[in-house]
Amino acid sequence: MNDATSDGFVHVRGASEHNLKNVDVDVPRDAMVAFTGISGSGKSSLAFGTLYAEAQRRYFESVAPYARRLLQQVGAPHVQEISGLPPAVALQQRHGAPSSRSTVGTLTTLSNLLRILYSRAGTYPPGAPHLAAEAFSPNTAAGACPRCHGLGAVVDVADDLLVPDPSLSIREGAIAAWPGAWQGANLRSIVSNLGIDIDKPWRRLRKKDRDWLLHTDEQPSVLIAPEADRIDYGYHGTFWSARAHIMHVLADSKSERMRQRALRFVRSVPCPECGGSGLRPEALAVTFAGRSIAEVNALPLTELVTVLRPVAEASGTGAATAAGASEETGEAAVRLCADLVARIEVLLGLGLGYLAAGRRSTTLSPGEAQRLRIATQLRSGLFGVVYVLDEPSAGLHPADAEPLLDVLDRLKAAGNTLFVVEHDMDVVRRADWVVDIGPGAGEDGGRVLYSGPVSGLEQVEESATGRHLFGHTPPLEHRPREPQGWLELNGVTRHNLRDVSVGVPLGVLTAVTGVSGSGKSTLVTQVLAEVVRAHLGQGPDDAEDEAPEIGLRDASGLDSFDRLVRVDQRPIGRTPRSNLATYTGLFDAVRKLYAATDEARARGYSAGRFSFNVAEGRCGNCQGEGFVEVELLFLPGTYAPCPVCHGARYDAETLEVTYRGRNVADVLAMPVDEAAGFLADVPAAARSLETLREVGLGYLRLGQPATELSGGEAQRIKLATELQRARRGHALYLLDEPTAGLHPADIALLLRQLHRLVDAGNTVVLVEHDLDTIATADWIVDLGPGGGDAGGRVVAEGPPAKVAKSRRSATAPYLARRLADRRR
Repeated sequence: MNDATSDGFVHVRGASEHNLKNVDVDVPRDAMVAFTGISGSGKSSLAFGTLYAEAQRRYFESVAPYARRLLQQVGAPHVQEISGLPPAVALQQRHGAPSSRSTVGTLTTLSNLLRILYSRAGTYPPGAPHLAAEAFSPNTAAGACPRCHGLGAVVDVADDLLVPDPSLSIREGAIAAWPGAWQGANLRSIVSNLGIDIDKPWRRLRKKDRDWLLHTDEQPSVLIAPEADRIDYGYHGTFWSARAHIMHVLADSKSERMRQRALRFVRSVPCPECGGSGLRPEALAVTFAGRSIAEVNALPLTELVTVLRPVAEASGTGAATAAGASEETGEAAVRLCADLVARIEVLLGLGLGYLAAGRRSTTLSPGEAQRLRIATQLRSGLFGVVYVLDEPSAGLHPADAEPLLDVLDRLKAAGNTLFVVEHDMDVVRRADWVVDIGPGAGEDGGRVLYSGPVSGLEQVEESATGRHLFGHTPPLEHRPREPQGWLELNGVTRHNLRDVSVGVPLGVLTAVTGVSGSGKSTLVTQVLAEVVRAHLGQGPDDAEDEAPEIGLRDASGLDSFDRLVRVDQRPIGRTPRSNLATYTGLFDAVRKLYAATDEARARGYSAGRFSFNVAEGRCGNCQGEGFVEVELLFLPGTYAPCPVCHGARYDAETLEVTYRGRNVADVLAMPVDEAAGFLADVPAAARSLETLREVGLGYLRLGQPATELSGGEAQRIKLATELQRARRGHALYLLDEPTAGLHPADIALLLRQLHRLVDAGNTVVLVEHDLDTIATADWIVDLGPGGGDAGGRVVAEGPPAKVAKSRRSATAPYLARRLADRRR
């Protein structure tokens, strides 16, 4: 064994991935190493893009070439040499899996064990054949409900959508789902000939007639006599119920406009055949401990473990004998339940007991999904591995972060190495070693400012992390504001919020706090957003979004707002063609700028010529993508820069047009900081670029694809886009954990912008865990006291100093300490 591998360190030489500047660094093994630096400094490029990528590359070299093509690989990192590097496992922050079929159970393997348990040890109805484990999965042909194909939900019409105003008569258009023009008149004539009064208000018609008009599958043919001003001759008209018409349009119409109109009258409802479980009746008939597998999947993990533990702690042989023919306490049941209980207890230790095994992964926060993956790794029992973690504390309440840190200590104690990319200073303090990258972002970063024990970072003057870690930065000061009125919500019911009443102060910044699962996001991003949106008549932010079903007794103060702005972490686009420049609108100004040059005018080029989405000026080989897919016979397909445009996206003629010596592709490749100087004399672009810098995004490239942006970056882009709009009036801004994934220096920048919005006469409400942000709020609404069924109640509200004294609040003790630190 050479010295490089026996000295207990991983040695990196010449790392130049992304913005790293030929980095040389040594980091210890068998330790917790924190990689720190402001957003965009290069810490992830070193931890994930270099160290993890190289470990993965070495592993894949041991795999047969044919098998490699079946695995998702990353490219070889730009580094001269790495020695002493063990195998690595990456646990990265990701939003819930895009498939609605993925659940907490599938992410943690609990579902597999439950299916085996029901197959081997379930109680079957008399005479029922034995079912294989696959029959208890909605994701297999053997188990999926034939009506909903395992999804648990079907799309169907809703009466309140079909007839939005029951005071109208059929002639006045009560059945809004029916077609207009001649077809609508035809249906009214048919109904009239069937003996139903089309001039009577809808609500006064017989219920039998109303149900028949909306839902019947009958299609009677009725002779329509000539009518004045409509038809001069008789004909036989065929009746379609409102539901039949809508379903016909959705199934058969090729008109996108008609399909979009039809979608206004349907909503997703639980499948009537399987009750929303997605399973066949045969599987639902099998029980364990008196419950079907669908009922077990719906239980919070805290309740599920109490159902399974008595069996897990039983004696398999004796219990089976006492139970006679029952398999529920046999040896297979005992062993399976014991394994399930052990896995669930790890999740309970991470504060995830409020989740159910059947909860869709699409509804999980990134922090919840990451803790589920960490729990799975903890059960794997691996030894001598490097775990590379991406901000494991992001999105966690301080009370939830403590058990997570205990789990990380257990992973290290088991003989593993932890490389943690982290912004939370409390987590950094727990590290054995810190590697600080900076001093700035993008081109201004990429250098190792310090590598060593945490205490030594205090002496590094140019380190933003050091200043925040050791309290050398002054806190953001502002004079607390008084509410200018109130938005009152009474009797709110949604998820774990049950008959909750809450007041939201107007004209101030309000932080909604509480442990994970306490109901914060439900209150702000669903209830508050939907109530205000419906009052203002605004459409949903995304055409695919469905309005959530909310129970609300009454609300007041809604007339105070003239606009609702939701700033969330959803992507700003779904394809690489959407990017920072196109989303903010500044690219329109850039294209007009190039179209106004003398060369463009001489050639007759319009602004459209400078769009990579238009055939006129884009590269014909890559269709404006900038890259092409390369198929490899025994290796996975990969992407390479287009050999014609070399990644520029445009054809050669378009790139010949320059402004101040740079073509349009050069501008897209510029970081925001550089572009701000280059386009300083273009007002429409300069304002956008300045606001992007003000929220700490100066390191992003203008052409950076939306698919490469983190949730936090996407949220700040949306906020910057909103800030650049000069608007009057009173807007309600709703933000969901805007500081998640941000360095304290970036949080300070973001907070100044949020307070600017309030100073301009708006109301800002944000879901938040960051204590510095909470401490600067004017008002706090704290939910809890726990998560899931143990939460959903307002436990404290008021200014930060008042909430910090609450004895019922899980947030209070942490907030009290932070307020005391700020006063020092």
